[in-house]
Amino acid sequence: MVITTAPSREIAEKLAEAILESRLAACVQMAEIRSFYIWEGVLQKEGEVALHIKTTETRYSNLEAYILEHHPYDVPEIIKLPITGGLPGYLDWVDSTTALPCRDVVR
Repeated sequence: MVITTAPSREIAEKLAEAILESRLAACVQMAEIRSFYIWEGVLQKEGEVALHIKTTETRYSNLEAYILEHHPYDVPEIIKLPITGGLPGYLDWVDSTTALPCRDVVR
């Protein structure tokens, strides 16, 4: 699973849709959050949208490259968390969904 944030719902949705259409992930969940962080020595307090991206190890490097290229932040949060277990059927679905070519996406 990969976690990133976006500055707005609109940007988060655009990222999520493109990530899914490119089969870089099987699912993206979003939640409105309030982030507190230090940036360039100054305390920041910003509303953001967190994206939890369900992907595979195989697709990670392409996903990271996509986020870096299309994200509006200079240094976007990109955190990869290992999945150490889960419902086998769900994990199989993530694998098979990210393995399909993007032309197979149905809208």
